[in-house]
Amino acid sequence: MSKGTVDVMPAGTTSGTPQVLLGHHLKQLKLPTVLREYDKVARECARDGVDHPRYLLRLVELELIDRERRVVERRIKQARFPATKSLDTFDFTAIPSLNKMLVLELARCEFILRRENVIALGNSGTGKTHVALALGLAACQKGFPVAFTTAAALVHQLMEARDEKRLLKLQRELQAVKLLIVDELGYVPLSPTGAELLFEVLSQRYERGSTIVTSNLPFEDWTSVLGSERLTGALLDRLTHHVHILTMNGDSYRLKQSAGRRRAAATADAAEQNQATAETGDQPGTV
Repeated sequence: MSKGTVDVMPAGTTSGTPQVLLGHHLKQLKLPTVLREYDKVARECARDGVDHPRYLLRLVELELIDRERRVVERRIKQARFPATKSLDTFDFTAIPSLNKMLVLELARCEFILRRENVIALGNSGTGKTHVALALGLAACQKGFPVAFTTAAALVHQLMEARDEKRLLKLQRELQAVKLLIVDELGYVPLSPTGAELLFEVLSQRYERGSTIVTSNLPFEDWTSVLGSERLTGALLDRLTHHVHILTMNGDSYRLKQSAGRRRAAATADAAEQNQATAETGDQPGTV
């Protein structure tokens, strides 16, 4: 027997202990959860008087649950989110202009099935990226392929692909994802070529896939980023045909958090100073 075939067992072999054979076959069948859990579940079922069909049902359910978890984790990794955010950690009370019921409805991801878009507009720091990431996470959990990028990074990626003669391949990849999230449109002015490449990507997705765009600019100011009224009009025509608009104007959520931390730190410092003063005053010989 060659060195490379020592661990290989042909189908139907009956030599070896049952545990060794079972472990080998479960690995071959790619059932890692069953392999990991079958002994523990067998002891639990024997203790509780559970019959064999229910024992097998428990094992299969554990395998399915764990397999779905791994698939979701793979989708999240492929989406390349800069951070994992959910709506559970979003403070809706900090942004009164935001339609909470609409956001919760969007989190059901039916808009993706209808190939509709979402545009979140508002000044910096109001949680647009958080909401976009949360909707992207929900889409991954619902089984949709997702891709996240900033507008500037996407344009850079497209121009690089064009220079390396692989633009069509990248465009096909972007068109294939069910949900494309383009964050921070408006923070960096685009070159004419970059604006045209971005327009092509978003136009190719029109009525074929859903896109989420976040921007700190109202629609009338998008020309300052895209550099062309004609291009801006054509892009808005496609993006807003089937769209849900999230208005997120208000005080910067990040600035409020930062101010709160500074106030808490100042309060703590004042308390320490008061405590130090009180302790000094208690010392003998002080007036």
